[in-house]
Amino acid sequence: MSPPWLRRAALLGLALTLLPVHLACAEPAGSEFTERADVREFAREISARNGLNEADVLAGLAQVDLQDSIIQAMQRPAESKPWHQYRPIFMNEKRIADGAVFMREHAAYLAELEKQYGVPAEVLVAIVGVETGYGRNVGKYDVLDALATLAFEYPPRAPFFRKELEQFFLLAREENVPLASVKGSYAGAMGMPQFMPSSYRQWAVDGDVDGKRNLWTSTDDVLASVANYFVQHGWQRGASVTVPVQLPESLLDSPEKLDAMLNRGRDLTAKTTLGELRALGVSVPISQGAENLPTMLMALQYEDSVRYVVGLPNFYVITRYNHSAHYAMAVWELAQAIRLRAKA
Repeated sequence: MSPPWLRRAALLGLALTLLPVHLACAEPAGSEFTERADVREFAREISARNGLNEADVLAGLAQVDLQDSIIQAMQRPAESKPWHQYRPIFMNEKRIADGAVFMREHAAYLAELEKQYGVPAEVLVAIVGVETGYGRNVGKYDVLDALATLAFEYPPRAPFFRKELEQFFLLAREENVPLASVKGSYAGAMGMPQFMPSSYRQWAVDGDVDGKRNLWTSTDDVLASVANYFVQHGWQRGASVTVPVQLPESLLDSPEKLDAMLNRGRDLTAKTTLGELRALGVSVPISQGAENLPTMLMALQYEDSVRYVVGLPNFYVITRYNHSAHYAMAVWELAQAIRLRAKA
C-alpha cells in the first residue's frame, strides 16, 4: 500500500488534471505586469514562434505575482556553503533511512531501469531524495510566479528563465499542465525529480506506459525520466564516479599550481586528465579510462581537514542535473549510503 504522503500527492495530481486544459486558467485580470513593454513583447514572440494564442499567453501572465523572496532565494543557494555545512543537509539519518525504504519498495522496477539504462538504482533514488525528500516536498512556489519573476526581475539569469517560461507555456499545452496551479521550487523546477520545463519536455519518459509523462505522482515515470536524463547526458554504464586521492607533498607545497588545478563550486570544466594527475604523482586507482580521460580534482573542506577527490566523467554527468560539485558529491555519497542500508 502506498504511504499516506504519496496518496495525498496522487489526489493532488488528480485534482490538477481535472482543471481546464486551456492555457489561461482564468479570465484575464487587470495587471500592471502585462502592461509592461518587455512582457508584451515576450508574449508576442513566444506566440508567433510556437503557434500559441497571444491573448491566452497574456491572460496567463496576468496571473503572475512577482515575489522578492524568489530573488532572495536565488542569491543564497545552499551550494555556496562550505562542504562540511552543505553535506549534512542531505547526508543524515532520515534521508538515508527513507531512501532505503524507497529503494526496497521499488526494487523490481529499479532493477529493470538499471538493466535498460545502466544507471545504478541507488543513484536514481538519491536524486529523488536530494531533490524532494522522495516526493514529500516538491516546492511551495507557484512555478508561473517563479519563472516570471526570474525572467523579468533577475537580470543575471533573465535570458535563461525567459526560455524556461516559454517552455512552461509549451508544457502546459502538451501535457495538460495547469499554468497557475503548479507548485515547484523557487527556480521553477517541478515534480518529484524537480525538472525544469525544458528538461521535462525533452527528457521526461512515460515509464508506466499510460500515455502520460507524470512527474508528480507516477514513481515509474519519475525514475525512468531521471535515468533517461543521465544517459542522454553521457552516463557510462559500469564506470566509476569519484576516487579519493592523496596528493604528493610536491603538489601540496605548490599552492598556486594546486589552486589552478582545482574545480570549485560551479567551475565544472575538467582542468586535468588522468595522465596529467598521475604524472604529478597523484595515484588514481582506477583500471578503466585512457590517460586522456578528463578529471576534476576537488578539495572538500571538512571542519578539521581537507580531503581530495577526483571526479570522473560520470561525476560530471551528475553535475548536469544541478551545476554544482557539492550537489553531485551529496548525491553520490547519499547513493552509497542508501545502497548499504537497503542491503542491511
